[in-house]
Amino acid sequence: MSDKLTITNNIRKLRFFANEMTQLELAEKTGASRSTIIAVEAGKYTPSLDLAFRIAAAFGVPIGEVFESKAE
Repeated sequence: MSDKLTITNNIRKLRFFANEMTQLELAEKTGASRSTIIAVEAGKYTPSLDLAFRIAAAFGVPIGEVFESKAE
């Protein structure tokens, strides 16, 4: 079993289905910077648990609908 965990997200898809919410709008709803949202959405930055829950709340979905993890 490997120790590497890959976290993916569905932020782009969720933004699309939320009336094409912009990254700036998501940033404002979560209290994060736009650059942080861009990095999280691109998979270049793993958000804190707090931010992950705030992102899920911004879309009104459970955290598992935003983020998924897979062991490699």
